[in-house]
Amino acid sequence: MKTINIKGKEYITVNERLIHFRTNDQYTNWQISEEIISLDDKEGIFKVSISNQEGWTVSSAHAQEYRDSSYINKTSFVENGFTSALGRALGYLGIGIDTSIASANEVQNAVNNQKSSPSSEKKAINSVKDEAYKKAAEYIKSGGKLEAIKQKYNLSSSVEKSLKSL
Repeated sequence: MKTINIKGKEYITVNERLIHFRTNDQYTNWQISEEIISLDDKEGIFKVSISNQEGWTVSSAHAQEYRDSSYINKTSFVENGFTSALGRALGYLGIGIDTSIASANEVQNAVNNQKSSPSSEKKAINSVKDEAYKKAAEYIKSGGKLEAIKQKYNLSSSVEKSLKSL
């Protein structure tokens, strides 16, 4: 099976695992079934099961995908979820696991998310923090007491100083 190199390790792609499964006589009349475990506007959990010719489930796997985790997931996170779950289910059968159960796509997504997560997280935290400061400032300007905010939210002295300067 063909591999791709990610950070010095060779991974077998899901399509290569699937080609092996579909063309190997050992798996004649076996079935692949997909199921959505949960799905909302932010994330989905997907399940793929593989059954033998007698209908017994021999392998199953789950994958979780987030709609905003990558550019591709913005339009195709359902498809990516099933592809990841399929790669794992095939891996559990022993197909394409020379180095890892994870598919090449999963590994590449993890690498990409590690690169982007800290700055994305920091932006989100700063956005919430900025909004909180604005609301507190509006409250104080409209006659609310800083002491009430301090007590209710158990503010640190640095936050208190920031609010006093508004």
